[in-house]
Amino acid sequence: MDNTARTLPLRDGAAIPQMGLGVMYVPEGTLPALMREAAKVGYRHFDTATVYGNEGEVGEGLRSLDLDRREVFVTTKLQDGMHGYDNALRAFDASEKLIGSIDLYLIHWPQPAKDLYAESWRALVRLQEEGRVRSIGVANFTADMIDRIAGETGVMPVINQVELHPRFQQRELRAYNAAKGILTQAWSPLEHGLILKQEAIIEIAQRLGRSAAQVVLRWHIQSGLVVIPKAADARHLADNVAAWDFELSEDDMARISALDQNQSSFGLDPNVYQSDRGRIEA
Repeated sequence: MDNTARTLPLRDGAAIPQMGLGVMYVPEGTLPALMREAAKVGYRHFDTATVYGNEGEVGEGLRSLDLDRREVFVTTKLQDGMHGYDNALRAFDASEKLIGSIDLYLIHWPQPAKDLYAESWRALVRLQEEGRVRSIGVANFTADMIDRIAGETGVMPVINQVELHPRFQQRELRAYNAAKGILTQAWSPLEHGLILKQEAIIEIAQRLGRSAAQVVLRWHIQSGLVVIPKAADARHLADNVAAWDFELSEDDMARISALDQNQSSFGLDPNVYQSDRGRIEA
């Protein structure tokens, strides 16, 4: 449990558990029970978003945990259809009513064609200044986008959550993030299961007596990344947590890193991605 709750420092003085549970695609009505099972095996970090449609269940799950709320870290994200200063403030209000207190609030996608992400960031800065959210960050932002919001507000995000796995390692962006004191967080760290079919992963897992998922998650952990794998049931939760119970050798780390193809597995480009999901009418 101690390892699962292991934290990494954020640039604003807070800390985030290095492994969390991503709750996208969790079947409706099952999330509170899944969160309770996760807490039993040591999870203290839950990652949701407005567009997942389950913030209310996250709030219900949090209230059902036999834990002090201060022991748990919760992330949610500004939906695509609510960019802009006033919209972002309204969106946060709606999320807060469903979840309760929020530890980390992210802009989910920048959507540069709308040219509103800097105004959205100003709203997040205000929320932090008012003490309504502990930490603020971004997801799927490029280095140029981060430079812009930091230049306009003087506030750097604490985290940049991006697609990241051994076949898309985002090395340049990770180096930029590190230079700016921004943690890199990996969404889809198991590449929707595709990475688990790679021969190198299978061989390492068999040699170590581990699951392929554990090997990939361990690569993320040893790479200093925050990782939020999904899990469907108690068995998957326990399997993910067991990634803390061993180490990969330098040779195995290098072999996994050699799988990098430096391109998205899902065709999602932050420079062109557009959506109006989750719009709240005034």
